[in-house]
Amino acid sequence: MARRPVILGVAGGSGSGKSTVAQVWRAAGVPVVSADELSRRAVEPGTPGLHAVLEAFDEQLLTADGELDRPRLGELVFSDAEALKRLESILHPIIWQLRDQWLADRTAEGAPLVVSEIPLLFEVDRQGDFDRVVLVDAPDDERLRRLVELRGVSSDDARRMMAAQMDPVAKRAKSDFVISNDGAPDELHAAAVEVLRQLRDGLNEEATMRIDLHLHTEGSWDCLSDPEAVLERALAKGLGRIAITDHNQLHVALRMAEAHPDRIIPGEEVKTAEGIDVIGLYLSEQIPKGTPARETIERIRDQGGIPYLPHPYAGGKGGEGRLADTLAPLCDIVEVFNARLHKPRQNQLAEQLAARHGRLMGAGSDAHTLGELGRAYAVVPPHPNRPEALLAALEGGQIVGTASSHLVHLASTWAKVRSRWWR
Repeated sequence: MARRPVILGVAGGSGSGKSTVAQVWRAAGVPVVSADELSRRAVEPGTPGLHAVLEAFDEQLLTADGELDRPRLGELVFSDAEALKRLESILHPIIWQLRDQWLADRTAEGAPLVVSEIPLLFEVDRQGDFDRVVLVDAPDDERLRRLVELRGVSSDDARRMMAAQMDPVAKRAKSDFVISNDGAPDELHAAAVEVLRQLRDGLNEEATMRIDLHLHTEGSWDCLSDPEAVLERALAKGLGRIAITDHNQLHVALRMAEAHPDRIIPGEEVKTAEGIDVIGLYLSEQIPKGTPARETIERIRDQGGIPYLPHPYAGGKGGEGRLADTLAPLCDIVEVFNARLHKPRQNQLAEQLAARHGRLMGAGSDAHTLGELGRAYAVVPPHPNRPEALLAALEGGQIVGTASSHLVHLASTWAKVRSRWWR
C-alpha cells in the first residue's frame, strides 16, 4: 500500500489571496485541488449532482449548453439560508467524495505533499481532516476592495459575504501556519515559498506515528463498520496503528491483530460491574462484562496488557467522574481526549486527572463509523507493537483531537437497532 501524502489544507476568507498562494505551490510542483474546481465537477452535465440540484431548485437553471447556471443558482441561495443549507446538503457529500478520490489518485502516484484549497474549511469544521492547515489572511478593508474592484462584487454583497464567514482571529488560533497578505504581491509570493520550504523540510525530519487508542468495529453491537474497512480508512487518514476496543468482545480485535500484527493493538472495552468502562490493551483473553472494575484491571495486567481508562468524566459510561480518582492510579493510561465527547470540560477534567496522578495521556476517536476515524490520536515515536514499547513512546507523545459531529450518535443508535433485530 502506497504511503499517504501529507495533506495540507489552505483556507481564507473571500479576497484573502489563498488562491494565489495555491497557485505558487502548484507552480512549484505540488498537486493542488480547489473546492471550486470540485464543486464544478459535482454538477457537470449528466452527473447525479446536477440532476439533484435541478430537482431541488429549478429545472430551468440550465444554460443553452446544458450546464448549470451557477450565477442564477447563487442568486437563489445567497439571501436564503434554508435554500443554501439544502444546496450544501446535496453538494458537500459529492465534493468530499471527489476530493477523497483525488487524494487516492495522488497517493497512488507517490506524491509526498498535496494541497486542498477550501475557503470555508473552518466554517464546515473539517480542519481535522488535514495534517496541516494554512490560513491566508488580509485586512478587512483590503479584502473588500479586492472583491469589489477585482471580482465585480457589489459593496453590499461583499460585506454580507465577509460577515457570514468566521472571525479571522478564531481561524488563526486553529491554523498551523498563517500567511498575512497585507503587502505587495511579491511579499505574498515570498511568504508562500517560505511556508512550502518549511513543510518540505518537515517531511525530511524523523518520522512519527499516529495511534488511535480507542475505536470500534462490527464486533461492537452499536457499530456496523467492517474491520478491514476500518483499517483501510485509518491508514488513509495517516494513522499508523489502531487499537480495536470493541464493547465486551475481543474476537474481532484478535483476528485483525493476527492478520495485521504491526497495525493492530487487540483490546476490549469492558463494561464493569460499577457501570464504568475500562479498556484493556494487548489482551489475549476476553474479560466478561460485569466484572468489577478493580478485578478487570487486575485481569488486564495478568495478561500482560495495559489498563486504559477511557472518557472518565463522560455521563453513564464514565460515571461522570464518580470513580475517576479511584481508578486512574490503577491504570497506566488515562484518555484525555475522546472525540465523541462534545463538552470540552469532560476532556479537560480527564487531562487534569492524568496530571494529578502522574498517568500517561492517551486519545481515541471512539469511532463507531468510518467518518470518525482520524479525529483523535496520540503522536509518538515509531516503536514495536508491544505493551512496554507503547508506554515508553507515550512518555514523549503528543495528543491531537477534534470533536466529531453530534450526528455520529445517530449512527450508533441505528447500529443498535440493526443488532437487536437482525443479529
